[in-house]
Amino acid sequence: MISNEAWIKASPWLCTVALFVLWEAAVWVLNIPPFFLPPPSAIAQAFVDYSGPLLRNSWVTLYATMLGFAMAVGFGLLLGLVIGWSRTIYAGLYPLMIGFNAIPKVAVVPILVLWFGIGFVPAVLTAFLISFFPIVVNVATGLATIEPELEDVLKALGASKLDIMRKVGIPRSLPYFFGSLKIAITLAFVGSVVSESIASNVGIGSLMLRAQAQFQVPLVFAGLVVLAVEGIAMYAAMAWLEKRMTGWAHRSGFAAA
Repeated sequence: MISNEAWIKASPWLCTVALFVLWEAAVWVLNIPPFFLPPPSAIAQAFVDYSGPLLRNSWVTLYATMLGFAMAVGFGLLLGLVIGWSRTIYAGLYPLMIGFNAIPKVAVVPILVLWFGIGFVPAVLTAFLISFFPIVVNVATGLATIEPELEDVLKALGASKLDIMRKVGIPRSLPYFFGSLKIAITLAFVGSVVSESIASNVGIGSLMLRAQAQFQVPLVFAGLVVLAVEGIAMYAAMAWLEKRMTGWAHRSGFAAA
């Protein structure tokens, strides 16, 4: 008898296999042309035929994404601490942050190309620009939403503003921070691939664009699968880190998802 815990652990794999089986069957039964929607078997063959280019370009995309994400973590954490330090700073800078985040990052890529040229740097910077906002917002929110009553009690006990931030504000904002990493890492992949599709000769985004121009649709889908695998792996790493660092904040026996 398989336990409920075993079913929960196996369910992602079972759902994935079922999806690909249904996909393969639907393509053959409905006689969908491969140039419109290739079956999973054709995508698997593309992995065999283009394993070298896929591997090389996937490493480029992963490296650009992780570098931009690391920059976003450092800058976002620092800016979040500054904005969350004071409600006045929070009220003044938060609208500017919203306005910046509202700008489509694809519109920023041509400016980055103008400044840094075509290649690796715009991909890193686009990943950074698109992923740092969730980190800033979550850290600042965690700091800025300390209960005023709690602050008053701590001040009455002789605690300084720095003491309150170090011993209450920062620990309070940790679940927000580590939770935002799961959002930011997926956005970082979006940023790097968008930039590679527009202004680069390397990376999965560039490879998919060239494959699309040559009507190599299975290779395009293979690139999508690579991005999905990398994104899931990085998300799982952030979820593990969140559970490891802020397990005390999760109740009712549920792990960080």
